[in-house]
Amino acid sequence: MSAGHDVTGDVAGRLADQLTFLVEVDALKSVVRRNYVADGSRRENTAEHSWTLALMAAVLAEHAGEPVDVGRVVRMVVIHDIVEVDAGDTSIYDEAGLATKADREAAAADRLFGLLPAGQGAESRALWDEFESGAGADARFARSLDRFAGFLLNHESGGRAWREHGVTADRVADRLRMVGEGSATLLAEGRRRLVDAVATGLLPEGPVLDPPAGAPTD
Repeated sequence: MSAGHDVTGDVAGRLADQLTFLVEVDALKSVVRRNYVADGSRRENTAEHSWTLALMAAVLAEHAGEPVDVGRVVRMVVIHDIVEVDAGDTSIYDEAGLATKADREAAAADRLFGLLPAGQGAESRALWDEFESGAGADARFARSLDRFAGFLLNHESGGRAWREHGVTADRVADRLRMVGEGSATLLAEGRRRLVDAVATGLLPEGPVLDPPAGAPTD
């Protein structure tokens, strides 16, 4: 067999692995999340969530708290929820689900990234691990976008998912704090919208509510 045939075989095998991975993760289109799309007409799926985050990374990068590599952030947010093919979506307000989330998602990452050619799979897994750890400016901004996106849709859809799951403003404020790790600007906007959600009746106040940045506290 000639060297040319060897190369062709290697390329064909690599392509086959990549296409197997892509077909497998197409299942993200069927993973339904708890929050609704902005107009409140239906629930969002995870593939749509990932696309939203990629667009947010491109549009909102100027609001990152530190300089970021937009290309890396886009890649990070596109792959970070691939594990939901196996692990499903876990709401940030689901305490029981959160207790097992890390183990379930790590097992899913092992399987799914293992479908890719070795080097590519290892690179993607490392990017996923970086997102999960929040280590580095790119990961901090990516995680901020992830947290802000869900909040934004809940606010825009009239708080429908919040009400369905009995979520109060103190719990939202607690989860929102992580946005500040990657963007003070987005955190301030989130707090402003949170005060608005309470004032307009979209969200029950609960015992604790952080004021928006710069608001009087007396």
